[in-house]
Amino acid sequence: MRGTKRRRRALTWLLVPAVLVLGAGLYWFQPWKLWQTNTVREALPAVAAPPAAAAPGRSPAEPTTLARGAFISHEHTTTGTAKLIRLADGAHVLRLEDLDTSNGPDLRVWLTDAPVKEGVAGWRVFDDGRYVSLGRLKGDKGDQNYEIPASVNLADYSSVTIWCDRFDVSFGAAPLGSA
Repeated sequence: MRGTKRRRRALTWLLVPAVLVLGAGLYWFQPWKLWQTNTVREALPAVAAPPAAAAPGRSPAEPTTLARGAFISHEHTTTGTAKLIRLADGAHVLRLEDLDTSNGPDLRVWLTDAPVKEGVAGWRVFDDGRYVSLGRLKGDKGDQNYEIPASVNLADYSSVTIWCDRFDVSFGAAPLGSA
């Protein structure tokens, strides 16, 4: 009888920490996200010009692509195009088109001043210099827009990364070159 109690107690002391470690690991890594996808299909934002600004017979200014770049893969396979666009009202957006990457636990979209490097050398460079977070990644697939605050000087940033804040690693990045 005493041996059975001892075995139960020993088993409890092993199981409780194992369950806690398993729970913490599941929370931290969120492995189920590898099998989940979230497709976003946002149109380019349309901005109506104020009636006084538009001359009769002329249409308001069209959105203009200022810079663009193709994504390269880092930690996860990532494809698509990043575009910096000036809207008709002068506001700026970052548009991700045909994005296809993996889902992750805490993905962000960043404008950065870091050069885009191929392979493992490029995985962790984007938080070394200047960057501005444009928010959480809306979806791991599709077309999506991110407002760029008016206070951001676009000349200070040369690339875009899909950044996993949880593990400080780039899923993929795009250099922003001439449109």
